[in-house]
Order: sequence, then C-alpha cells, then structure tokens
Amino acid sequence: MNRKRTFGLVTAVVILGAFGYLLFGGLGENLVYFLTPQELLAREGKGIGVPVRLGGQVAPGSVVWNAEAIDLRFRLTDGVKEVTVFARSAPPAMFRDGQGVVVEGRYGADGVFTADNLMVKHNEEYRAPAPGEKPREMYRSLMPPKSGTP
Repeated sequence: MNRKRTFGLVTAVVILGAFGYLLFGGLGENLVYFLTPQELLAREGKGIGVPVRLGGQVAPGSVVWNAEAIDLRFRLTDGVKEVTVFARSAPPAMFRDGQGVVVEGRYGADGVFTADNLMVKHNEEYRAPAPGEKPREMYRSLMPPKSGTP
C-alpha cells in the first residue's frame, strides 16, 4: 500500500513538473516584446539580422509609398531615435504620419529595418454615438483629414 502511494505521488510530481515546465518555460521563449528604435540601436551589432518587433510612431513627412513597385519606406521614431523601415507591402488603411505602428522583421547592417509584417496600433477607446448622431459622422472622426480639407 505504501509503494502505491509513493508511486502515485512521484507520478503526480513528475506530471505537474512537466506541465509547469511546458507552461512557464515554453511561455518565456514564445513571448515577443517590441523594442523602441533607441533600444534597437543601443544593441549595436547584436541587433543586426535578428528577428525582432520594433515599435514607435511614423515620423511626420517620412512616408514614401510606391504603389507600382509595392515599396513602402518610412522612419519610425520613439521621440529620441529614428530607424528607417522598408516594407514590400501596401500600407494598412489607418497608416499615416504620427500613427503608432509595430513592425516585425530584421535590422540590417545598412541601417535599414526590413519589415515582413506591419501592424498599426489603434485607439481602443469606444464611444457610443450620441443621441441623434449618425455613424457616418463618427467615422469621419477616425479618418485623417484629406489635404486641403479642414
């Protein structure tokens, strides 16, 4: 009887230990944080060629989009440092100057971050329409003004 109890206890400990390792040990390896341009540049040579997420804001006036070549270039800033980003993809609908973005890719020795994926950070605030307010009016507040339009 004592052997069965010891065997059951050891088995339970091994199973719980394995489960804990898979849950917490594997979790740390799979968590992906993003770096700011300042943090990426502080890594110097260690940041080159390594897959990373880079987050910041699109520097005003830096966006160059060539639709024919599907070539997007812009500078990403954290307010302290800037990194030039190249992406061979169309910019998302909400992409614009001053917009928060996170890009996934690799920083090259040439000083350009080549993005495989570009994600726009959006505002998570929800505001219910005021009585009598039309949804079309709310949508206008989400879109950037067109040049020449107040």
